[in-house]
Amino acid sequence: MVARLLARLVSLGAVIGCLGTSQPAGPSLPAREGRPILFIGNSLTYYNDLPLIVEALADSVPGLSPQQRLAATMVAYPDYALFDHWNDGTAVRSLERNQWNTVVLQQGSSALDESRVLLREWTKKFDEKARAAGARTGMYAVWPTASRQFDFDRVNESYTLAATDVKGMLFPVGEAWRAAWRRDPNMPLYAADGLHPSMRGSYVGALVIASMLLDRSPIGMPMRLTLRNGGTISIPDADATTLQQAAAEAIEKFGRR
Repeated sequence: MVARLLARLVSLGAVIGCLGTSQPAGPSLPAREGRPILFIGNSLTYYNDLPLIVEALADSVPGLSPQQRLAATMVAYPDYALFDHWNDGTAVRSLERNQWNTVVLQQGSSALDESRVLLREWTKKFDEKARAAGARTGMYAVWPTASRQFDFDRVNESYTLAATDVKGMLFPVGEAWRAAWRRDPNMPLYAADGLHPSMRGSYVGALVIASMLLDRSPIGMPMRLTLRNGGTISIPDADATTLQQAAAEAIEKFGRR
């Protein structure tokens, strides 16, 4: 077993966010209209509730029918790698009991050789379940910690290899961060802990994922969002424009559909 890939957030505890179809554990919420998307990950997924931001961006796109929008469900625990999810069983049961459009997988940065091997191995196992559930696998490619920014290339390479292994999608969120910093080196994308995303970091990640799932450009997507749980997000205009441009650049250069 490798060391845990993320520091535990004791105050948050283990999280299962049932944003769409009910999960085998956790609270049951009414299913919402839209293509069912299952997020499987850890605190880099549930921090700032990334799946809800993805949903809200899809809700904002004009001309989409309710069935064309996105209905996100999340299974995410602190510290979890993909093999932890497999051993826990909650995500696997959800794949076995429901039909999905896309299954978005995420673990830590996976820059080290051992973690890269595990990312690729367990992505293949989850892809088998995803295909049986009618879904395509997508990889949410994250970022290294602030103290290891030299690992950005390795992170993107690990997730690209995993996506290629299963002919899956690649959501190059870490590369969107770098594209944002090329435009504004002071853009605050890390939270104070140097691990998790700030709200801007989550926003640009959601831009990448939503625009690729919808096959729409992130340019011009809203800067102010109302989430389906009633929450709101507001990104300053100049920052949002920079982040949208960064998302578009990363998708063009690194994204895989």
